Amino acid sequence: MTGALLARAEWSASRSSGRGGHRRDKVATRAELTLTEEALTDLPEDVADRLRSGLRLDQAPLRITVQDERMLARNREIAEQRLLQLVTEALAPPPPPRRRTRPTRAATEDRLMAKVRRSRVKRMRQPPETG
Repeated sequence: MTGALLARAEWSASRSSGRGGHRRDKVATRAELTLTEEALTDLPEDVADRLRSGLRLDQAPLRITVQDERMLARNREIAEQRLLQLVTEALAPPPPPRRRTRPTRAATEDRLMAKVRRSRVKRMRQPPETG
């Protein structure tokens, strides 16, 4: 599936701002992967919908920029790995719904006793009433 997305993705290379000395000023080593909503055509509709919402392609194109390494080929590999991770997260099933639980009787009593103790401490800090 990621291969199909990579085939439809747009790749570009530009000069990196990272390490490289004089080479940095001459060689385009920054890899940029752009994935648009059109890349989801020919995918099953339910998968396309999950990817569209998970990658937020309905709002803007997905742009992955990598300039970690000095070689363009390695930066492209890193961009592909990041895309694979994002696609995996987008296609993961949603977590099961959380059920609300009530506090136990002991927890409720502990909380109330802590409030009583705290109020006693604060009452003892008050100056004595003169009357």
